[in-house]
Amino acid sequence: MWVPVAPMWMRWWVVVAGMLAVILPPANATLSPAGINYEVVALMAIKTELEDPHNVLDNWDINSVDPCSWRMVTCSSDGYVSALGLPSQSLSGKLSPGIGNLTRLQSVLLQNNGISGPIPSTIGRLGMLKTLDMSDNQLTGSIPSSLGNLKNLNYLKLNNNSLSGVLPDSLATIDGLALVDLSFNNLSGPLPKISARTFIIAGNQMICGANTGDNCSSVSLDPLSYPPDDLKTQPQQGIGKGRRIATICGATVGLVAFVAIVVGMLLWWRHRRNQQIFFDVNDQYDPEVCLGHLKRYAFKELRAATNNFNSKNILGEGGYGIVYKGYLRDGSVVAVKRLKDYNAVGGEVQFQTEVEVISLAVHRNLLRLIGFCTTESERLLVYPYMPNGSVASQLREHVNGKPALDWSRRKRIALGTARGLLYLHEQCDPKIIHRDVKASNVLLDEYFEAIVGDFGLAKLLDHQESHVTTAVRGTVGHIAPEYLSTGQSSEKTDVFGFGVLLVELITGQKALDFGRVANQKGGVLDWVKKLHQEKQLSMMVDKDLGSGYDRVELEEMVQVALLCTQYYPSHRPRMSEVIRMLEGDGLAEKWEASQNVDTPKSVSSELLPPKYMDFPADESSLGLEAMELSGPR
Repeated sequence: MWVPVAPMWMRWWVVVAGMLAVILPPANATLSPAGINYEVVALMAIKTELEDPHNVLDNWDINSVDPCSWRMVTCSSDGYVSALGLPSQSLSGKLSPGIGNLTRLQSVLLQNNGISGPIPSTIGRLGMLKTLDMSDNQLTGSIPSSLGNLKNLNYLKLNNNSLSGVLPDSLATIDGLALVDLSFNNLSGPLPKISARTFIIAGNQMICGANTGDNCSSVSLDPLSYPPDDLKTQPQQGIGKGRRIATICGATVGLVAFVAIVVGMLLWWRHRRNQQIFFDVNDQYDPEVCLGHLKRYAFKELRAATNNFNSKNILGEGGYGIVYKGYLRDGSVVAVKRLKDYNAVGGEVQFQTEVEVISLAVHRNLLRLIGFCTTESERLLVYPYMPNGSVASQLREHVNGKPALDWSRRKRIALGTARGLLYLHEQCDPKIIHRDVKASNVLLDEYFEAIVGDFGLAKLLDHQESHVTTAVRGTVGHIAPEYLSTGQSSEKTDVFGFGVLLVELITGQKALDFGRVANQKGGVLDWVKKLHQEKQLSMMVDKDLGSGYDRVELEEMVQVALLCTQYYPSHRPRMSEVIRMLEGDGLAEKWEASQNVDTPKSVSSELLPPKYMDFPADESSLGLEAMELSGPR
């Protein structure tokens, strides 16, 4: 297999850069006084040490000032690298010690690759790290004791490697561990008393329990638990054997009787009170759905948080459920999505899809799932509450007589949404299609940063698939032609929806509403194209903006919208290209090339069935209505 090799001068520079990344401590800001971005240096050192047969790191550039747009890299709102996600990318080579200079990292996901060599001890510098997953690789050597410095670590997965040696005692000093999986390595020696709720050590033939007092060449341990505390002394052989047997038998009979009584009381109590049974992930673990980092809420806790699901707390309602504003006992404000008719077609699928998809998708421009609740008759999802509502609601808001979303905010929302979709399309494994990109599904946090929400229509794609065929779901005016006519969706389906979203940001109106105001038989997009040809784009700008917009940026945004909504999916750009064009890179060439392409006339109207052409604004959804996970301020 051919692997691209960097020029010799670049390799020497990156080697030097990697040494700097290890030796020099990070400055308070990303840029040093000399203008060096230490995060770029550290990431390039990582890239150089890894072999990348599929070129997933090809846009990592040593000359870049900001790595936040790089593939597989996620940044926090203050511009620091917060997550490095490279799972299942067929990477090999070694992990550079330069990773220790990414001191704002909170998540490192490198599982299911072929990375070899030792775990760099510099990972111990990552004081904000919460998740470290390097399972299913070819790592060797011992587990560095510096991992004990990761006081915020919640999840540590190093299973299915070739690690050896004794577990460092420093791991016992980490108090917040929820999961530690060290199974199927070559670890040995006594175990430190690790306080993780789940501690998996199966498959290590030389492991022995703590305080056993001998070498314990082979000790059988429950793979889901730490050796019990009462295993403190080894019983003397041959002394009091009969007494021990009698004691064990008596204890066993007593325990069985006690369990039978408890089970009987629980069954009676359930029958008497008709109480719901709560799902336990540990008892019903599904390896295909990673739920470990999500909090499981009790139904009564969410019922109390929403004041018994009071209608006054409703934030939005859709075809699959209702979203309520809730106040948890710790004072935090959340949005609780209560699925209705989950036993009906799509209900349970909706729940499983959302949990799986959002567990896989972690990005600053994607809605984060906090937790879930499931009982015999309820399915609920818990999200953070977005105080500024959705883009759709804010487009109608005014502050001191001015629109809440000025031109600069609208452009930033477009870029943020594009980055979130880029992550779903090109940085998730498997790929994810949203299928309902529109203003009401883009939420706004306290800084008016775009947060793409509502993955209820999301469809997972395997890398080998270019499209999926499903029942048509989405919102009229945002549905791509090929999806509406054939039911086939792809990443380009979302690109089409994003193009319509740009029109909504420019006009301040829903796509269908703007089409009615324009009173054009050819459809909204034909009307926008006509205004562009006649150089009358000012006619489509939100009147509330007045003259407060940049005419050059307006034309660029309209061109991007028209490129995204081209008739044939193959002619539409990828989201990575959309981001570059919104930033002013390559738009002119792409636009010129598009003018030589023949497309059917009146795309918007020809493929829209007549029964949907004159829908009122509140009946513009197919299958699933818009659902907002927040409310306007």
